[in-house]
Amino acid sequence: RAAEQGDATAQSNLGNKYKKGQGVPRDAKTATLWMRLAADQGFAKAQSNLGWMYLKGQGVAQDDKEALMWFSRAAEQGYAKAQANLGQMYTQGQGIEPNHQTAIKLFRLAAAQGLAEGQLSLGRMYHAGKGVAQDHQEAAKWYRLAAEQGHAEAQLNLGMLYNQGQGVQQDYQQSLKWY
Repeated sequence: RAAEQGDATAQSNLGNKYKKGQGVPRDAKTATLWMRLAADQGFAKAQSNLGWMYLKGQGVAQDDKEALMWFSRAAEQGYAKAQANLGQMYTQGQGIEPNHQTAIKLFRLAAAQGLAEGQLSLGRMYHAGKGVAQDHQEAAKWYRLAAEQGHAEAQLNLGMLYNQGQGVQQDYQQSLKWY
């Protein structure tokens, strides 16, 4: 098998199969083993997945510092999901001092790649005025991009902006459309 021969993509894929129980019994510890092999080779997707496993304590002891390290490695390679997850850690001060400006930069990188979670997160920051001046129009722009990809929370948030006339002209029909 390719994973046993050291192929990082195959190791990552096999790790995901064990994590989800697809074709093999669900086994978080075995998933972690395969993810780590791929992550240690610098495979960004595996690094991001391993970060998530540490963040949630899946197959490993929950460890914010380890999650931060793995997300950082993947984010440095431009992996959008890792950028968004790392941004959330900076927003919440999870494993690191809160830094909204750094979170904004990471969300922008993820959003620029079309990741709905990055777009939603950027919208949230503009909506709340965290790390940027509060700007409902800009929030609506980012919520719309994520909402058009089917992201439920972004759809709800965009519907609320239309309902309240924040950043967009009040429009109950648009509000209903997004609700």
